[in-house]
Amino acid sequence: MSATTMEINLGPHHPSTHGVLRVVLELDGETVVNAHPDIGFLHRGIEKLAEYRTYHQFIVLSDRLDYLAALSNNLAYVTTIEKLMGIEVPRRALYVRVALAELQRIASHLFWLGTHAHDLGAMTPLFYALREREAIMDIFESLTGSRLTPSYLRIGGLAADIDGDFIAAVQAFTASFATRVAEYETLLTENPIWRARTRGVGVLTADECLALGVTGPMLRSAGCDWDIRKAYPYSAYEEFHFEIPTGRQGDVYDRYLVRIREMGESARIVDQAVAGLPEGPWVAAEARTAFPDKERVATDIAAMIRHFGLVMEGFNAPPGEVYHAVESPRGELGFYVISNGGPRPWRLRVRPPSFVNLQGLVAMLRGRLLSDAVAVIGAIDIVLAEVDR
Repeated sequence: MSATTMEINLGPHHPSTHGVLRVVLELDGETVVNAHPDIGFLHRGIEKLAEYRTYHQFIVLSDRLDYLAALSNNLAYVTTIEKLMGIEVPRRALYVRVALAELQRIASHLFWLGTHAHDLGAMTPLFYALREREAIMDIFESLTGSRLTPSYLRIGGLAADIDGDFIAAVQAFTASFATRVAEYETLLTENPIWRARTRGVGVLTADECLALGVTGPMLRSAGCDWDIRKAYPYSAYEEFHFEIPTGRQGDVYDRYLVRIREMGESARIVDQAVAGLPEGPWVAAEARTAFPDKERVATDIAAMIRHFGLVMEGFNAPPGEVYHAVESPRGELGFYVISNGGPRPWRLRVRPPSFVNLQGLVAMLRGRLLSDAVAVIGAIDIVLAEVDR
């Protein structure tokens, strides 16, 4: 810091930013000369806890990473273990997973849109966005019994099959969602105040994103159409038709447009998944990771013993190491697991997009005004439980 600059704390403008993320700004008047993100801790140690949990037990912990996209975390984790185990998941389960993951993407983007607009002084979009998000949360609750942390996926399939009520609720939501997105755009896209606060702000080029490991809507807003669902399809994504929205400038405004377009594409994928839902099993019943039907547990001693063993002792995974990633609402979410042949991961490491994408913060803030800092942080769309190291 020089004699002409001063240091101040930015925020906290979020309940967690007093400890999990503190940004110290060096200012020359109203201009940001430099920024120093100070990443704190939630002291949860989920990666270490994984070493003391069976592979099934960790599913519950995966919900607590990016709690705004818990099903995306479920999907990333169980597909990693399935890759390690060599399990072939039934197509019905794959389609249901896709539908849930895309509904989760929409719900996450809606929460981002409402809170980001609110950060910049627009209150109405928050109420609009939460209206649709509540409809998705109702769908999750009716299917899984939980709204925020469903823990619905299982290694080899799903916790339970879906029914007609789920399909009807999803179809009702997607049928009206396009008009809802149009309402958001009416409020913001051509709004002169919104454009003044977001256009040309927080620019990060494609080359800078790639150098920093930034992925997801931030990378796509800079013109790079990288999306793991297309580049390395998983869970039958290769069977669905959808576009990858991209921007040009890589600024806050383009990130807004990319996420708006992504919600429409996600609704399109959900429609395809529900319309083409295959018949058949919803779990790989022959895999040694699969729990027996609960009806059998009540009447068949062998099924009861199997269920008890999986709950209390888990299953032994083959020795080896594996990495698998999915396209979460925030970017590349990957799990790296090392197995020593036991019932628990020997080591587990998460590649969280919120933590990695935050690396672009300093480059985006330098030379901008203090008021731009709130817009820049909001446009990254971090979830601080995922930033926790």
